Order: sequence, then C-alpha cells, then structure tokens
Amino acid sequence: MEHSLGFAHFISQSDAMGKGVLVLLLLLSVASWYLTITKIIANAAARKRADAFLEKFWGASSLQEMRAALDTGSGDNAFSDLARQALDASSGNKDGIQKILAGDRREESRHSMKAEYLTRVLRNGIDQEAAKIEYGLTVLASAGSAAPFVGLFGTVWGIYHALVQIGMSGQGTLDKVAGPVGEALIMTAVGLAVAIPAVLAYNSITRRNRIWLAKLDNFAHDLYVLVTVGDLKA
Repeated sequence: MEHSLGFAHFISQSDAMGKGVLVLLLLLSVASWYLTITKIIANAAARKRADAFLEKFWGASSLQEMRAALDTGSGDNAFSDLARQALDASSGNKDGIQKILAGDRREESRHSMKAEYLTRVLRNGIDQEAAKIEYGLTVLASAGSAAPFVGLFGTVWGIYHALVQIGMSGQGTLDKVAGPVGEALIMTAVGLAVAIPAVLAYNSITRRNRIWLAKLDNFAHDLYVLVTVGDLKA
C-alpha cells in the first residue's frame, strides 16, 4: 500500500458529497450533545428549585401564608407558577371570572363556576409546562433515527467513489478493493456513534418528563382541593 489506510485517508480521498455527509453527522452530534447536556443541567436545577419551593409551600398553615411563600420562596419553577395561577384564580383577580361571577348571585353557582375556572387554569398551566419541557426532543429524535441512515448513505457513496477510482486505475485486485471499501464503512460507524447517544438521551429525558408531569398533575389535584375547600370556608 502506498498510503496508510484509515479515517484521515478516507476523508482525504472523499469528494464533496462524502465530506458533506460527514459534516451533517457532526452537526447532528453537536446538536444532540448540546441539548442533552443543557437539559440535564436545567432539569437538575428545576428539580432543586421545585423541592425547595414545595417544602416551604406545604409548610404554610393557611392560604395567606402560601401566598407569602410564593412571594418570598424559590420561584421560577413549574410548581410555583401553577400555585400562583391557582391562588390568583381563587381570589378572583382575573377580569373574566369577575364578570362571570358578577352575573350570578347564587352562592352555589358562584362556587361551581369558580371551580370550573380553576380547573381550566390548572390544566392550562400543565399544558404550558408540557410544551416547555418538550423543547429540543425533536432534534434528539431526528438524530437518533436519521443518523444511521445518513451514515449508511455515506458508506454507499464512499464505496461507489472508491470503486470508480479503482476501475479507472485498472487495479482490481483484492488488496486494492478491500482497503477503500473498509474505509467507507467508517461512515456507518460514525452514524451509529451519533445515533446511539441521541436515542439514549431521548429515552432518558422523555422518562423524566413523564415523571415530572405526573408530579405536577398530582400537585394540581392537591391545589384544586386546597383552594376549593379554602374558598368554601372563606
């Protein structure tokens, strides 16, 4: 062999198409790793803030103390946002609910409409959080599903390119064919190296999101009972 075989030799012999496939795989890898690392850090920080808030929130003995906990406690998390929306809805701070309740003087009807409004507020808050935490998952899913096929395309194109060069040189012996074909298989390996971490990260983050939303949904149910019972006592 006049040249040592390997990844560097394969890249040096690749045409624009082969280099473009490699650049695409590198971009997918960088994007998936960036999203994975940033989400791990953001999720850990969100969990820490939520735990601190919930500990202080449930330590309050009344709705007034809970409102104070929202003002002085750890904010910027889904649980504090949901609690703030629920308490605002229960106190009638929204113009819409004030107008609705003003049109009906019956106490039973007022509580029924207020409870329905509170339910919609809580559900909307959960839906907003679900949309927020799903950010970036499309990129991870695309990298995990598309990268192996992109790498396979690079391998096929590399084999085609190598065979054309071998045919033009007129040297079709096994040692002249096996080297370039083996080098082309590197692209499949690169595709798998991009896809496997992306798939693992996607599955892990998706599982965390399901658990997070389940906890938020349970908190919403507790808030509903707390606020409606507190409102009836008021």
